[in-house]
Parts: sequence; C-alpha cells; structure tokens
Amino acid sequence: MELLSPAGNIEKLRYCYAYGADAAYIGLKNFSLRVKADNFYGDEYKQVAAIKAAYPGRKLHCALNISFHNRELDRLMEEIPYFKLYPIDAFIVQDLGIVPLLQKEFPNVALHLSTQASCMNREAVKMYKSLGFSRVVMGREATLAEIAEIKNAVPDMEIECFVHGAMCIAYAGRCLMSAYLNGRSAQEGFCSHTCRWDYDLLLNKGWLDGGAAKLVAESGALVLREKKRPDETFPIYEGEHFTAVLSSKDLCMVDCLDEFKKAGVDSLKIEGRMKSVYYVALITRAYRKALDALEGRISGEEASPYIDELYKVSHRPYGRGFYFNPAEADVTVSGESKSRWDLLAQLGGELSAEESESVFARAEALRKRRRAEYESLVPKAKAAYDERVRNCPDRYLPPAEKKEGWHLYAVKIQNMVTQDSALEAVAPDYVSRPLPAGSWQLLNPQTGEVYRWCCDGHPAVLYTSVALGDNVLLRSPSTPEAQS
Repeated sequence: MELLSPAGNIEKLRYCYAYGADAAYIGLKNFSLRVKADNFYGDEYKQVAAIKAAYPGRKLHCALNISFHNRELDRLMEEIPYFKLYPIDAFIVQDLGIVPLLQKEFPNVALHLSTQASCMNREAVKMYKSLGFSRVVMGREATLAEIAEIKNAVPDMEIECFVHGAMCIAYAGRCLMSAYLNGRSAQEGFCSHTCRWDYDLLLNKGWLDGGAAKLVAESGALVLREKKRPDETFPIYEGEHFTAVLSSKDLCMVDCLDEFKKAGVDSLKIEGRMKSVYYVALITRAYRKALDALEGRISGEEASPYIDELYKVSHRPYGRGFYFNPAEADVTVSGESKSRWDLLAQLGGELSAEESESVFARAEALRKRRRAEYESLVPKAKAAYDERVRNCPDRYLPPAEKKEGWHLYAVKIQNMVTQDSALEAVAPDYVSRPLPAGSWQLLNPQTGEVYRWCCDGHPAVLYTSVALGDNVLLRSPSTPEAQS
C-alpha cells in the first residue's frame, strides 16, 4: 500500500519524503481546500522538482479540490501554463466541471476523485471510472466492509482512504458553520474550523454571576441536546482557556492497517497540510514503520517505539471514525490539542571540513583579538573589563574551541534554545537521541562565538559530540510532565 502524506509547503514536502512517504499531496494557491496552508506559488516549482528528483520513485499529487465558481474556473484556465511547471503525477478533484480541461491539458496526469465528492458506493465508482478517474478517495463515512465490496466490484479502480488526522463534524466536510460565523466558505478553501474554536460559556444578565457560570461549565454537567432527539447529547466542557462544542475525535488507524490491506485499499492518506513540520514528520514516520512491519521488512517490536510517537504530537482523543462502527464517529470530545514536545530546530546537513575550519578560524581570530585588546589595558581597565564580562555575559560570548570527534550541522532555529535546554534529536531511522547538557553547543558561524541562548533569526550551527545524520529535528519537552 502507498503511504500518502500532506505537504503544506516546501519544507513539509521534503520531510514527507525523508520520513517515509511514498507520495505527498500539495495545494496550489487559490485552488485547494486548505487555503490557510502555505501552499505553492511563484518559482517554488523549481524546489519541488529538485526535492522530488532527490527521492526517485516518489509521487506528487496536487489538490484542486475546491468547488469552482465561474471566476475561479477562469483563473484556473489562466494558471494552466504555471501548473505545467510542476512534476505532478495526479490531480485530486471534486468538481467535475474541470475534468475535461485537465484531461486535455494534462493527458499523462492521473485523476483522483477527492473525498469531498462523497463517493460511497460501487455504482458511483464505476461512473467515475468511466469519466477517466483512476483513483477514488473514499468518502469518510464509508465503512471498511463497504470499501471491500467496492474493490471487489471495481478491482481496477485504486482506492485511497484517510487513516490519520482531524475529522470534520460535517458530512464529507461540507460545513456551513464557518461561512455562517465569519463568511469564510469551507468549500472554497477557507474553512476556519469553527467547530474547534475556543468559545466562552456565558450567562445572560440577570442570571447567576460569571463565577458561578464558570463553575458549572467546568463541571462537565452541561450537554447540548437537539429538541427532537432527547436521547442524544453532546458534551460542552470549558477548560482553562477553551470551551469545546461539537468537536470530533482525531482519526488514528495505525493498528488496523492489515484490515485496510484485506479490504483492497491501495493508498493510506494522512490528513494535515496545515500541521507543523514536526507533526508531518512523526506521523509519516510512524505509519511508514507500521507498514514496513505489516509487509515484513521490520518486526513489530522494531516498529512499536515509532508508533508510540503518535502520542507525542498534538492531537485530540483518537478514534476509528466510520470504518468499523459508524456510531464511533458520532462521539464528540472536549479538551485541548497539545504536544508533549516543542519543536526547537531543524537540522541541515553536516558542514564540510572546509566550512567547519572557517567557523573555527573565525573563533581563533576573535580569541586573539580579544587577548591583544585585553593585554593592552592597564590594571584598572582590566578589572573594569572583567566586571563587564561578568555582568553582561551575552555581550562577551566565548569563542568556540575545536573538539575531537564533534560534528557541526547547519541548523534553523524555530523556538528559543538555551544552553540548558533538554534536547532530543528525532530522525527518519531512529526514534530519538538525547543530547544532554555538555554534549552540544550552538555557535554563531559568522563570529565563531558560543551562544548562551538562540532563537529564530539568529545565524547558528549545532556543534555536538553525537552523530545525528540527515533530516533531523530537535525537540524539547513542552511541560514538566513530559520531562519526567
């Protein structure tokens, strides 16, 4: 089975492939249901082509899955020459109006039916096959038993299913709540996930005071009930900074991949083009290892620690959607979606010997210059200088010293890192490697100085005694509980 991962921008595309995806799906500006994702535009097709070439055999799918108005159809026609610059293997489509255009302009690019089309039965699949589609992304409301029946009825149609990520409270994602509350249509790519917004639960004037309202809201005693369905209730629960209303569970099918294989599913899809690099990398890696274990390339025991990492990214309580028991998908949940870890930095490749020598040459030049300036001072001036160094250590960072067996890596800092941060490295082929204090330093490659702290925007390289490899992410526990 193919593993298909979400790529909301260039960085995520690279991590999709590096962490084990057989294919990735992207969106192009204005024509994807994830407009808030970075998506792709400008001359990024050059980077996309280079990344894809670096991973031979990997596929690239492009989502054109909005519902097109006339103005958007006109704009699509204007953008066709630009689309042709991308190495696209398949278009993901829901609006049949653009099918003839794509077939004419991209005769060698496959057509995949979007889950937004709500394809749910064998006769619909046959019809879409007759229109030229080679793959159907099943409507999320389909059960695995129904999918197996469809595959048996139309065996030469590829079947793709979501296996992980956020679920929508609306049928096939056709939600009007976002448009109702803030004028942003989910069907035009502007869904603001209003079902997961942070609401305040209040009482009208003349009732109990606000403090009492908060106590009731936090008690878990409140539920939402529709007038004609007295036996069905939805919880409304207020936490410290949020109130959850009609929020669905996240899908997680990593323990059921053999069931998908038995049903004849061809591609397993991870949701999340708006998720972080860290999320995309770890979820992709977990499913890659689970698939490798299923197909006998590694043991289940080897895959297990990677799968456990699914619980170290932000997620709501996991469920199995409609696949086995549709009633499971009716359960709404409350609670925040937090990760146990913060992504601190992305590592590039190891610096060459020449690049490393350049960093240490700058450090040595700085050391000599400071020594000469210090020696030129009279005793009182030296004492004053020493006091300034003690009181303002960030202005007098020490030059780096070359250490035997240590490695220098390019690094892109994303969140604050201090010299006391508890770091872990994660990579495609190892679960994690701790970097205890004393085993690493962050250097300024332009001056050769050792940082006491560093954040986004600072030039930096990681100097460490631990060999880390390629496509590494650095993380740190986000809570005291995570550190225990």
